[in-house]
Amino acid sequence: MSMYSGLNVIFKSWIVNTFFQQLKVYEHDGGGASNRIGRFILFIWFTFCFIFLKEKINETPSWKLLLLYYPQINFARPKVLDLLRFIVQSFWLLIVRQDLSNTNNVAVKNYSLRLNNKIVSVFHMPFEYLSLLVIWLEKKASSSESVPFVKKNKNDELFNAVNYVLLFIVLLLIFLCFTVPFNLQAQTVFIIILWSLAMMFRRMPGRFPTMLLIVLSLTASCRYIWWRYTSTLNWDEPLALVLGLILLLAETFAWVVLILGYFQNIWPLNRKPALLPVDTTLWPSIDLMIPTYNEDLDVVKATVYASLGVDWPKDKLNIYILDDGKRDSFKKFAKEAGVHYIRRPLNNYAKAGNINYALERSGGEYVAIFDCDHIPTRAFFQLTMGLFLNDPKLALVQTPHHFFSPDPFERNLSNFRDVPNEGSLFYGLIQDGNDLWDGTFFCGSCAVLRRKPLEEVGGIAVETVTEDAHTSLRMHRLGYSSAYLKQPLSAGLATETLSAHVGQRIRWARGMAQIFRVDNPLTGKGLKWQQRLCYANAMLHFLSGIPRIIFLIAPLAFLLLHSYVIYAPALAIVLYVLPHMVHASITNSRIQGDYRFSFWGEVYETVLAWYIARPTTIALFAPHKGTFNVTAKGGLIHKTHYDWVISKPYLALVFLNIIGAGFGIYRLGWGPTDEIATVIVNVLWTVYNLLILGGAVAVAAETKQIRKDHRVPVKIPMTIRLYSGHLLQAEMNDFSLGGIRVVIGQSLALQQGQKLDIILSRADQEFIFPAKITYSNGSTMGLQLEPLTTQQEVDYVQCTFARADTWTKWQQGYQTDKPLMSMKSVLKVGFNGYPSLLQHSPKPVVLIVQSFLKVGDFVGSFRPRNTLTRANDNAN
Repeated sequence: MSMYSGLNVIFKSWIVNTFFQQLKVYEHDGGGASNRIGRFILFIWFTFCFIFLKEKINETPSWKLLLLYYPQINFARPKVLDLLRFIVQSFWLLIVRQDLSNTNNVAVKNYSLRLNNKIVSVFHMPFEYLSLLVIWLEKKASSSESVPFVKKNKNDELFNAVNYVLLFIVLLLIFLCFTVPFNLQAQTVFIIILWSLAMMFRRMPGRFPTMLLIVLSLTASCRYIWWRYTSTLNWDEPLALVLGLILLLAETFAWVVLILGYFQNIWPLNRKPALLPVDTTLWPSIDLMIPTYNEDLDVVKATVYASLGVDWPKDKLNIYILDDGKRDSFKKFAKEAGVHYIRRPLNNYAKAGNINYALERSGGEYVAIFDCDHIPTRAFFQLTMGLFLNDPKLALVQTPHHFFSPDPFERNLSNFRDVPNEGSLFYGLIQDGNDLWDGTFFCGSCAVLRRKPLEEVGGIAVETVTEDAHTSLRMHRLGYSSAYLKQPLSAGLATETLSAHVGQRIRWARGMAQIFRVDNPLTGKGLKWQQRLCYANAMLHFLSGIPRIIFLIAPLAFLLLHSYVIYAPALAIVLYVLPHMVHASITNSRIQGDYRFSFWGEVYETVLAWYIARPTTIALFAPHKGTFNVTAKGGLIHKTHYDWVISKPYLALVFLNIIGAGFGIYRLGWGPTDEIATVIVNVLWTVYNLLILGGAVAVAAETKQIRKDHRVPVKIPMTIRLYSGHLLQAEMNDFSLGGIRVVIGQSLALQQGQKLDIILSRADQEFIFPAKITYSNGSTMGLQLEPLTTQQEVDYVQCTFARADTWTKWQQGYQTDKPLMSMKSVLKVGFNGYPSLLQHSPKPVVLIVQSFLKVGDFVGSFRPRNTLTRANDNAN
């Protein structure tokens, strides 16, 4: 090595070491003058490196670390615009902490450890003290017992007077907290205090911290709504006033739903099953009804076979197939299976009429209703009926609707069993929350009803198309109670296509709006005020279509029409809107985190918004319009395609928001300078709307599905018996109505088509089923069931679909919500929705967009990079 090369290495190492030493000074120093000087020195040193050190970088740890911090720049061969990339990345390094301690590069790891694993950290706060305070509060909250401030004595008038005075003071303080106007500096301090408290409470276990988070969220939200009503309407401009009032009404609707949601879910009951009498002669008789209309016989067979095997005295259980499709094949199957078959002459009132017709021709003390694709587990009645025997006023026990097939969101977005589906929140939390207030309502399937109150209300309600919820509302009005068991005791098929899914939700939305008109829970006799609020919230949920559309187009009022729908400075909007949104997100994540991930509700509601807006509006004015539509189940999607019909509203909204964003960018460059902040806020709002709409666009890309029988992943021990007599211990990895996939502990040379026996266990009994090998790959085999007898089919369903533990494990398989990670995944889905749309678009459109993408790639080369990710990529 020449003297020049040696000096060059020493010189470069000195420069880089000086840089990292300055980083340490910059980190540990506060926000004073030396901080600004340090930042200036950093910029000078790196500019010096960039200009003078162009030759090949030496393989020293310092320079490796430098390359990892600037992965988009080749220092040996710099390009003309690399200086701009360098500046962008430098600012990124100054505001975002980079941690290389987990990298596989030993030299870089050792060097970063010498810097105490803190390369860059702009914000240095005494979180250690806050952590100690949080730990202390957690211990106090979990260990201390509640001590009454005043001895409670109902007969003590002084005690009651003190309580009323304290309540008045609390309400006064709440009102002042919501309504006292703050300047921007005071509002900033206020939201910092709220944020700090929320960050502390969300780390504490138990329900009490959750209620404190609700208080903080309501504080931020109520201040926002008060501010909107008192300070943000432009009374001098008619168009701005009208548009502003429309947006404010939509926000008020969302605020009311938020409050009702907190009330509904503040303390989920988590009810446990009640024991049945030991003497089975005391058990009541049950009519199990399976209504069907246009479903395939194979779909109904599994439900019937599972019903035949439920644990209940056979002489006290009558199974009915209610066939509104009038099919002789169903009648023949019912006779072969040994169950009752009812066919009515007319199909009036759809499912409700079908069940009412069967009620007149049956006499069981209780009625269990299962949709024809919902397969009950063996223990269904063992776990539900004890509640009835312990409470003579109990009219309904509802259980969750669990689905073992993916719905359109899960299938088209490829997140089945990774993200809780749309129904998980309702059946996992909301119904459980309703149960506290005796507000659980009938969901049409997987439920048991007492015949007496059902007959008192005239059977299943026929006045609306959501006959189930309406029926339970009537029973509640008569003073009967309801119960909810959160355990999944049955499983069924989800809707296959997005159009079918939307059609089902349209029926639900129309029916809830009809109930709101013809039998409003907020009026009339018989309901407790808690029940009224639970029913009202369920109905308001389906009126969210118009408010959701308003939120998706609201920023266009300013960007396209130059109309201030929120008449306030941009900074004030941020200081009031963000606390309202952030606290609501944090609190809902705490309450709903096991059942719905943050921001996914935005995608679900956006997909449905356009389609439920019209029928709910019509139902509010003409409640008797609209017909019952049957949800198709068990279909196939033979090829991947894009549903252009169902996506038309989303595409129109996307087009409008793109135009709005374009106008916003134009006004940033050539508009009035005093409006730049407002333009930025509205452009960011539009970009967010575009990403949420991108999720709706992505769902419309239907994925191919040609497997008729859905496979259910499990881990169940089993035995395989070869025709040679050898027994092989194996594990079932998934099953369907047609076959299973197994893993054996050894690799055997088994031939395709070879026949064998499957041995499955249930309740200390073994059942044998003939099968053949469809494929064999080492230790993994696919087995197809041979034709089975009726009894064998009953036993097979009992050994697979009717196992309650299978569905319970599914519910426990989801991780808890992490709001930032969830937001990232939702925005990623929204971003990827547009390439998916482009893939299915006409060729001219593809060519035009590809031209724009090339320009975007060039601009994207200037984006900052995450050094840790790049470091690990290089190491791998």
